[in-house]
Amino acid sequence: MNNRDNDIRFAMLDSAVIAVVDDDELILVSLGSLLRSCGYTVNTYNSGLAFLQSGGAAHTDCLISDIQMPGMCGVELYEALAAKSVHIPTLFITGRPGPPPQFSARVRRPEGYFSKPFDTQALLACIDRALQRRR
Repeated sequence: MNNRDNDIRFAMLDSAVIAVVDDDELILVSLGSLLRSCGYTVNTYNSGLAFLQSGGAAHTDCLISDIQMPGMCGVELYEALAAKSVHIPTLFITGRPGPPPQFSARVRRPEGYFSKPFDTQALLACIDRALQRRR
């Protein structure tokens, strides 16, 4: 890949909008800060319902959602989007080791699954792959 191709690739990624949905304010702040420092536009939401009500799905290139949240969990958010034919590359994060038993049956083709604390480089690489496939 030459420098021009690299510049185009990074310009595409820099314009990407990433939504982070988590009920933990510390995660919203730290992950939002990390992603902004990488050049992404980041919108944070403290619940799946807040994300749905914001209309943000129409402008989101990648979604990062906690699985375990009060009210609407991350899997329910994923299902609500799919029911509306909204298909956003989705990465799931959780404070518990391993996906819950019903996860695989309910979520098709998640971009990634990360237990907290997660490796930020692995998360960023997964976001990069998801955005490349979406483009």
